[in-house]
Amino acid sequence: MDAQCAEPAATADAVPRAGGGTPGFAEQVKAGVIWRSGSQLFGQLIAWASTFLVLRVLEPGDYGMVAMTAVVLSFLTLFNGWGFASALVRDEKTDKHRIGQTFGMLFLMNGALAALQWFGAPYAAAYFRQPMVEELLRVQVLFYLANPFLALGHALLARRLEFRRQSRIDLIGACASAVTALSCAYSGLGVWTLVVAPGVYWYVRAGGYVIAAKLWQIRPRFHFAGAGKMLRYGTAMVAVQACWFAQSQADVFIAGRLLDPHRLGLYTTALFLTQILAAKFVPPLNEVAFAAYSRIQGERDVIRSAFLKSVRLIMLVALPFYFGLAATAEPFVLTVLGSQWAETIPLVPVLAMAMPLLTLQILFAPATNALGRPGLAVRTGLIGAGLMPLAFLAGIQWGVMGLAWAWLAGMGVLLAATAEISRRVIGISRRALLGAIVPGLAASAAMGALVAALDSALPDIGTGTRLVLLVGTGMATYAGLLLAFARPIVDEVLGLIRPRRRAAV
Repeated sequence: MDAQCAEPAATADAVPRAGGGTPGFAEQVKAGVIWRSGSQLFGQLIAWASTFLVLRVLEPGDYGMVAMTAVVLSFLTLFNGWGFASALVRDEKTDKHRIGQTFGMLFLMNGALAALQWFGAPYAAAYFRQPMVEELLRVQVLFYLANPFLALGHALLARRLEFRRQSRIDLIGACASAVTALSCAYSGLGVWTLVVAPGVYWYVRAGGYVIAAKLWQIRPRFHFAGAGKMLRYGTAMVAVQACWFAQSQADVFIAGRLLDPHRLGLYTTALFLTQILAAKFVPPLNEVAFAAYSRIQGERDVIRSAFLKSVRLIMLVALPFYFGLAATAEPFVLTVLGSQWAETIPLVPVLAMAMPLLTLQILFAPATNALGRPGLAVRTGLIGAGLMPLAFLAGIQWGVMGLAWAWLAGMGVLLAATAEISRRVIGISRRALLGAIVPGLAASAAMGALVAALDSALPDIGTGTRLVLLVGTGMATYAGLLLAFARPIVDEVLGLIRPRRRAAV
């Protein structure tokens, strides 16, 4: 960069970030966790209700077709500039000039991606041998036009730890998308339902971020001198995301060419069911964690303690879900999705056992990124990008069931590698990490075994009644085990939820 065009110093236009290491900061983080997790739960309950109703209307082939377009969207999304916007969250201070540069970069990158997808759509359709893919991709070009407003608004609110506003925007978007999905599905739009509803979600959220972050006051700047630090950090994040793409989308990329849309739809729907927590709940919590870790990046002991606490609490919630889903796969699928999805039942238990490994693996990156070591996430990402496609190539020889087993085997190896590479930087031992996982794992495994035993002993009482009985038994068993053997952890969770009383003055 030209030395005369160095980044401007902070002035009266500077955009500060509230300081960390204070009681007020702790309360902000706590409120962020509660709002992001609580609103995410409520929003997902709405989304699930509409999704499961739509699943009963649409065909597996519809989901298989959209899964093919999702591979293209996921790849191009790597370059949509979210990583550059995330650099604003980590910076100690920034100004309107830097924010304007980010805005301009987002417009340029997403405009280029829209054009690339439009002209590349016929080639994608030829690869998957499905002409309909071209039409779907050309309509989905509209998603990129909302990205600049989403990425910048999201980053500015996260920088100020205004997760309450983020949560409200996401919740409104989820409600609008759910109504749209139901309307389209029951109007007979078929596969287009799965394009229109996400589009509504995207644009409603973009509008919300424009208002909440006052983006109309920001002028995009297309002169990028002095933006080297942001570019370097954003490039590292793109590399991480590229690795994630290879790791998470290789299965559909491989299977989309070898399987028909019906079988691909069965597989992707089973994957959706088992990835609900890892894909929908953990990323928002990681956003809070990244912002919090960035604010206390000089306090290694605090980061170490916070990381172990996040692992312990997230595993405490995630593990019973995964074990319970594995134990109740048959009544759950038949009751919630309907008999047309019965072929997904054997896939669900195998995938459900792979997802705790994925959930834990993605918790490491926010801590190492905030500590200024994004290269570690790149390294573990490269391992996953090489490992998982090889596992899927081997697994596809046995069809969709082979892909499920590839998830389980591959994620086991990837988690072990990620933990070994990352834990030294965070400052935790193997014993400490294992100690954070064991309480939830032991209680969940015992609960899952009891539910499976009860299921095999039940008479034919109907799938709905059977599911309610198994879920109720599992919840009561898990709660009882935690209260009996891990009461301090229960108190820790309650302490996170309960408001802190102010000391008397």
